[in-house]
Amino acid sequence: MGDIGLKFVALLPAIALVLVALFETKRPRRTLRFGRFYRWLTSFVLFVSNRVVIWALAWIVALPAVALGAGNHGLGLFNQIALPFWLEILATFLLLDFAMWLQHLLTHKVPLLWRFHKVHHADPDIDVSTAIRFHPGEIAFSVMWKAGWVVLLGVSAPLFLAFEAWLAANAAFNHGNIDLPRKLDRLLRRLLVTPDMHLVHHSTVKAEQQSNYGFALTLWDRIFRTYRVESQYGRDAQSIGLAELQSSEPTRPAFTLKLPMT
Repeated sequence: MGDIGLKFVALLPAIALVLVALFETKRPRRTLRFGRFYRWLTSFVLFVSNRVVIWALAWIVALPAVALGAGNHGLGLFNQIALPFWLEILATFLLLDFAMWLQHLLTHKVPLLWRFHKVHHADPDIDVSTAIRFHPGEIAFSVMWKAGWVVLLGVSAPLFLAFEAWLAANAAFNHGNIDLPRKLDRLLRRLLVTPDMHLVHHSTVKAEQQSNYGFALTLWDRIFRTYRVESQYGRDAQSIGLAELQSSEPTRPAFTLKLPMT
């Protein structure tokens, strides 16, 4: 991957965020109960704190360096088998996407992990800013989780960075408050997680939170039977967030950062 390709990959999540944010103003899916200002401020504070965590752990765990080291030392699955490059790309994206699906499932099933992940679900509305609304504690776990999979699979640094950018762009899309035509939604769902599909996962109903774990591909939810078409209340009447926090408190940075400790 050349310098131009790497620069485009690095910019892809930001481009996706901007495009989805613009589309939300033209075709909003739902009327936001608490608006944008404080919610976006909270998401921005979390995003900045997460960058600090990622940069710190990157120097310690060194994800790109780990990927390169795996290649240099013959570690990992892809260094044990000879695959055509196109097949290695496909396998990398599929297996890392499964790793993220599994991580997401664990953050709902393991009480300690849920304490941090519920910060994401506490948003009483959902739009593109929710895609970057994660507690630094969850991000630290995610970095370590990904590092383990990178070593296990022997993923090269450029492929891992490309996957990360693709994943972030998909998260921006499927958290977007955008009103897609239903036919287009059904078509896209055959492969990708759509805003309406992910909306179900952000339901206040706990049983519905335990569905649609996919960040990008719908494949794993279909295989493991965690796929749900829509909320039991219908896509227009579904409530968002945590049932016990249907107030403006989760829109404030200080409350949100302290939430896992309460």
